[in-house]
Amino acid sequence: MAFKATLFSPSVGNWTKTRRSGQFMAEDGVGAALARGLLSIARTGVVAALFSCFSVNPALSQADFPGSGALSGHGGAVRSMAVLADGRRLISGGFDSAVIVWNLHTNVAQRVFRHHDSTVNALAALDAECFASGGEDGRIALWCGDDEQPYRVLSGHSAPISSLLYLRERQLLASASWDRSIRLWRLSDGTSAGVIAGHDGPVTGLAHLADGALVSTSYDGQLRVTPAQGSGRTVRLESPLNAVAVAGDGVIVTAGADGKVRLFAADLQALGERDLGNGPLNALAVSPDGTVIAVAGIRTQVTLIRRQTLEVTGDILGPGLPVWSLAFSPDGSELFSGGVDRAVRRWNPLTAKPAGREIASAAPPERIAENEEGARVFRACRACHGLIAGDNSRAGPSLHGIMGRKIASAPGYSYSQALKQRDIVWSKETIAKLFEVGPNAYLPGTKMPEQTIPDPQARQALVDWLDRITR
Repeated sequence: MAFKATLFSPSVGNWTKTRRSGQFMAEDGVGAALARGLLSIARTGVVAALFSCFSVNPALSQADFPGSGALSGHGGAVRSMAVLADGRRLISGGFDSAVIVWNLHTNVAQRVFRHHDSTVNALAALDAECFASGGEDGRIALWCGDDEQPYRVLSGHSAPISSLLYLRERQLLASASWDRSIRLWRLSDGTSAGVIAGHDGPVTGLAHLADGALVSTSYDGQLRVTPAQGSGRTVRLESPLNAVAVAGDGVIVTAGADGKVRLFAADLQALGERDLGNGPLNALAVSPDGTVIAVAGIRTQVTLIRRQTLEVTGDILGPGLPVWSLAFSPDGSELFSGGVDRAVRRWNPLTAKPAGREIASAAPPERIAENEEGARVFRACRACHGLIAGDNSRAGPSLHGIMGRKIASAPGYSYSQALKQRDIVWSKETIAKLFEVGPNAYLPGTKMPEQTIPDPQARQALVDWLDRITR
C-alpha cells in the first residue's frame, strides 16, 4: 500500500500552517544553537527513522521475543505514552494520529480516539479517567470516559505540541511547543493561566519539582527552572536537550542530542553525566522511586541506568527500534516502550527482559499464504486489522467475514458515527474502490488513516486474497 507522510523540521522563528497538509514552516532564521541540534539529529538518521514508522524492524520480530506483552494496534510508530492514575490502563499516541487506551490486564485496546490532524506527540494523565493529548497540529484535546470527541480543545500554540504536564496541586495543564513557549491552562474552564517565555528554540520537555516549579528543556540547550512566583534560573549547555524528567528527591535528569544523560540538583548544580554515544537521545523516563533511568535514542537501544552511580545496568535490544517513547508503571515494576514497529512493549526494568503477557489469539491466518501477492499487500494493514473472528484489540475491527457484511456492523467494535451513517456492503468491488480513491474520498469523516493502492493489479490481488482468507 502507498502511504503519504508529511515531514517537517523545527526551527527558530514564527510558524505558519498550511491547512491542507498540516505542515508547519518557519518564516525566519535558525539560531546557532538550534542549527547545531538539527544538524546533529539529521546526521544521525532521524529522517530515515521517520520514514520507517510504517515498517517493522527487519532484524527482529515478535517471534524473537516470546511473551514480550506487545500491544499492537497503531498504524505508525508509537510517539507518546502515559499511564492512567489507576495503573490499570495505558494511553498511547502515534504517528497515525490515533490515541489508544489499553487495558494492561488483558493487553486489549479499550478505546481508539482520533481528533488530531497528524502525530500525537504528547500525552498527560489527569484525574480519574481523563487525559490530555497534544498534536503536531498545535492543538491540545481533553478527554474523559468513552466520549468519541474531546470535551474541550485548547488552542493557542502556533507550532507542534512537544510535551504536556499535569500540575495537580495547581489544577493546571502545562504545554510546551516548538513555538518556543510554555502555556498554562486552567482545567476548570480551559482558559489561559499564562505564557512562559525564555527559550530561544523549540521547547522539548516538561517536568516539575516538588514545590511546583516548572522544569523545561529546549533545542537551544537551555535547562530552565521556572517557579510559580519569582524569577527563574537557567543553565545553558552546548548540546540541544530533547527530554527531561525529575526524580522523587528533586534530581533533574536530561537527555541530549549529544547522546549524554545529565543530572542536576534543583538549583541546577551539575551532579554528573553519562555519555552513551551514538548521537541524539529522544526518549527518557525515571522510575517512581527515582533509582532507574531509562533512555533511548535514534540509533541506540533502550538503556537502563542506575541513577545513583550512573552505571549502565542493562540494555533492551528490541524489537521496535528506534524507540520514540518510554514510561514506567506507577509501582515501577514495568517499563513500557513505544517504537517504530507500531507496538507498545512491556519490560522488567530490573532484568531488561520481557514482562506481561501476549494477547491471546490463534496464529494469524495470513501466515498460511504469506508469499502470495495479496498477503504481501495486506502487510501494511496488519497493525490495524486482524483476520480472526472477534480480534478487535487493534485500531481497526477484525476483517473476518467482511465479504457481504454491511459497513460498521462487526460485533464488538466501536465505530465512528460517520461510518454508521454509510450504506455500503463490503465486497471485492467496494474494497477495491476504497483503496483506489482513498478512505477520505470514499468514506468522508472516517478515522481510517489515508492510504491508497495505485496499482490495479495489487488492489485485485488484495481483494482476491481477502475474499478467500476471511471466510
